[in-house]
Amino acid sequence: MAMGRSKVVIIGAGNVGTALAHHLVIQNVCSDLRLIDMRKEKVWAEVMDLRHSMGYSQTGMNVEVGSYEDCHDADIVVFAVSAPYKEGMTRLDMQDLVEGMVASITRQVIDTGFQGIFVVITNPVDVMTYLVQRVSGFAPKRVIGTGSSLDSARLCEFLADRMKVDSRSVVGYCMGEHGNSQFIPWSQVSVGGKRILDILEDNPEQLGGIRLDEIQEEITQIGNRIMRYKGATNYGIAAVAARIIKAVLLDERIVLAVSVMPEGEYGITDVYVGIPAVLNRYGVTDLVEYHLTPQEQGLLEQSVQVLREANGRLHI
Repeated sequence: MAMGRSKVVIIGAGNVGTALAHHLVIQNVCSDLRLIDMRKEKVWAEVMDLRHSMGYSQTGMNVEVGSYEDCHDADIVVFAVSAPYKEGMTRLDMQDLVEGMVASITRQVIDTGFQGIFVVITNPVDVMTYLVQRVSGFAPKRVIGTGSSLDSARLCEFLADRMKVDSRSVVGYCMGEHGNSQFIPWSQVSVGGKRILDILEDNPEQLGGIRLDEIQEEITQIGNRIMRYKGATNYGIAAVAARIIKAVLLDERIVLAVSVMPEGEYGITDVYVGIPAVLNRYGVTDLVEYHLTPQEQGLLEQSVQVLREANGRLHI
């Protein structure tokens, strides 16, 4: 990774890519930012709009329209391309629509001599992260998907709102697919350091009578509701991607629930799945291996099986 200056390339200047670019600019996360998109006028307009905001954001970033050659010396390349959403689609329904595009982009980036870290947002993110790793041949730790980080943020926000506490007091991660087979390992969720299961045992009405399975359904489906009403989810996922990028560039060693490829943890190999992981300048440095309950382990294995079947449909 480059020392001193840092460079991020975002491929895809749609709702998510531009929201991510804005996050990086206002937080002054990197030195150089490049946006790539086949819609030349659109990406030029987005870059100019970002530049015009910089006088009010206290940032000295260099933001430019990019080309694939910009990937050569980039620290991070982000996949923010997507397929058009149609109501009723699941994330896995998008697989056939984006597979060829993601594979082609990966090859073009690799051909530049890129030696940094891939961050994948494109849905179905667990499957597309697996595809990028397989096509690139990179070590799995250098290919990271946004995974279940957004779902985890939604979980913490929901619990904080119900319990009338700051969301930073809630620690909990969704695991598995970023999709319908994800699950919440309630045995590992805590508020103020106290397990949520103990809180509910001491005060069953703490969540206003809402059952845990109802919360699971809410967290799983809320993204679909947002998509139905506004056509995209962009602010939340952009914040997640920006946090991943910052953790890598600043060597933070923070834990986020990203899409990673375990090497035997939880009995899993050769599949990307959402698991809390430690991120540093080299990408994924370690996984958090919880002592899941037998039921939770079963839910994780079910989600992994969904992803394995999806991976089996890839043309690689």
